[in-house]
Amino acid sequence: MLYRKMPKNEDKLSIIGFGAMRLPTKHDGGIDEEKATQMIRHAIDNGVNYIDTAWPYHMGESEPFLGRVLAGRYREKVKLATKMPQWMIKNFSDMDHFLNKQLKRLNTDHIDYYLLHSLVGSSWETIRDLGVTSFLDRAKADGRIINAGFSYHGSGKDFKDVVDGYDWDFCQIQYNFLDEETQAGRKGLAYAASRGLGIVVMEPLRGGNLAGPVPCEIMNIWNEAEVKYTPVQWALRWVWNNPDVTVVLSGMTEPYQVKENLMFAEEGFANSLTTEELKLIGRVADKYRELMKINCTGCRYCVPCPQNVDIPACFEAYNNLYMFGGKDRSMIMYAARLGGILRGAERNFASQCVQCGQCINVCPQHLPIPELLGKVVEELEGPDIEKRVELAKQLFANDTF
Repeated sequence: MLYRKMPKNEDKLSIIGFGAMRLPTKHDGGIDEEKATQMIRHAIDNGVNYIDTAWPYHMGESEPFLGRVLAGRYREKVKLATKMPQWMIKNFSDMDHFLNKQLKRLNTDHIDYYLLHSLVGSSWETIRDLGVTSFLDRAKADGRIINAGFSYHGSGKDFKDVVDGYDWDFCQIQYNFLDEETQAGRKGLAYAASRGLGIVVMEPLRGGNLAGPVPCEIMNIWNEAEVKYTPVQWALRWVWNNPDVTVVLSGMTEPYQVKENLMFAEEGFANSLTTEELKLIGRVADKYRELMKINCTGCRYCVPCPQNVDIPACFEAYNNLYMFGGKDRSMIMYAARLGGILRGAERNFASQCVQCGQCINVCPQHLPIPELLGKVVEELEGPDIEKRVELAKQLFANDTF
């Protein structure tokens, strides 16, 4: 395992961090605790020492789960990060209420890295005016939190104001080779680093979209490389190549992903990519932008939807149609997945949207979600959706698809 230092406190943190937002789940949607426990402890036993969670992850179950997993000697081995749900804060006393409850849920007396969750320009102004800087000072002074930071999903122009608004220890931003110029972006990263903030990167694989299945047009470019790496390794190496990045978070769902990331992290050196390799990655990014229609990372901040639309799954199906082709198959898979056949759940079709707009307010990518759901309906539903649902039932019941 390679480690990098946080600039202000010189904590030596593993360059790969375990993000607890996409833990393995059971059929009922709950965390598969046995599997997830093995994964997290295996990661820690092999050098990972930064674990990231938040109040809403896994419908509120991620923090209590980690409190059980890390109890005892494992808590001493890691730096634990969680986040204040700033959108739920209505007054100054709420800040203490949530932090104290998070300490209990996580079974700890302190949070090593505490973040204001999912800030944009307007939410920063709101939480700032409620006195959050005084709260952070007090919580650091009494030892409930050690380092204060924020995660950011707003525009580049507002990012500097947040960085300058408090004596932060670190920040967490979305950053990958497709998002070099979006949200905080490369310029924001450099600015935060110049102010002495440690940089934690989320979404290095863009919600798994850069991991696979990889379109043949993309693999053809990767295969041109003199030294061969997997698409995941290319994406992680691109982020690690930046010396200002301290930790890269990975939301691992399967044991093999833990093992792969541990292996990849052995070679995650800064400034290790050659000029030719950087050009190759740039070509891959350009090709992805040609293929991908909806800029969704699958973060699931937009769900649950009041009308039970599984918005990320709808967008994934739509992107897959354009990235991988095969409209007949895509329409059947859409009917099976969103029609409740594969998951034994209620229907989650895009056509259930009533354009209430709730999802727009919480989307980190600022997508016009209702409008985009309309495109999903046009391409993947149509008047024959019920016939495809019945066909999907037959195909999957007979295991013939």
